[in-house]
Amino acid sequence: MKIFVSAFLFFVFCFSSVVNAQEEISFKAPDGISITADLYKGQPSDTYVVLFHQAGYSRGEYRETAPKIVKIGFNCLAVDLRSGDEVNNVLNKTAQKAKGLGKPTTYIDAEQDMIAAIDYAFDINKKTVVLLGSSYSASLCLKIAKNNPKVKAVIAFSPGEYFSSLNLNIQKEITGLKKPVYAACAKIEYPFMATVLSGISAENKTVFKPSRDKKGIHGSRILWNFSDCSREVWFDVLRFLTKQK
Repeated sequence: MKIFVSAFLFFVFCFSSVVNAQEEISFKAPDGISITADLYKGQPSDTYVVLFHQAGYSRGEYRETAPKIVKIGFNCLAVDLRSGDEVNNVLNKTAQKAKGLGKPTTYIDAEQDMIAAIDYAFDINKKTVVLLGSSYSASLCLKIAKNNPKVKAVIAFSPGEYFSSLNLNIQKEITGLKKPVYAACAKIEYPFMATVLSGISAENKTVFKPSRDKKGIHGSRILWNFSDCSREVWFDVLRFLTKQK
């Protein structure tokens, strides 16, 4: 198994310049907002990884990440949530539409977009999906996954208590979550993340603490090539994902 994983990791990084074709698609949130997403296609029967961005960002957060995940045998759906703006020269079209219609765009308002994305990905091939979240969306991924039968596992980057103004405590919300969880964060964030995840049993979670982290990278950007620990994290993510097929 170790040789198998290492071989795949070598493939992912040696051919990371090859970009999978992506298709911009849209679907509706429960309140009628049109949600924009990028669909990265693998094989029709491949499990979907649904990717959600951090605060102030867009689906562009995964332009580098999603093609690598597709290469190891998954489909990817990178979603514009209504709480966000722009990254990597990719505008958040869902946020633009929501603001244009006078809809609220706080972190918690994005939860309905995430649930709609899960439903969309599940309906394509009727297979349970893996969620990948960054910062506030990582916390919401964990919250949603606990009781959503369409979710099989979660990858959470820098989950935390981002909803204190709403008296929403993520640690309490996710206590007892029994689905597989992989979590990683910047070294400085680790004590806070460990507290958030403390209610999930050790057998259901894998937690990564960088051995080197000069840049203190927040959220899923820890996977980007500029990150000084991206290869460490990718190795763990790859092992985790191969168990979710």
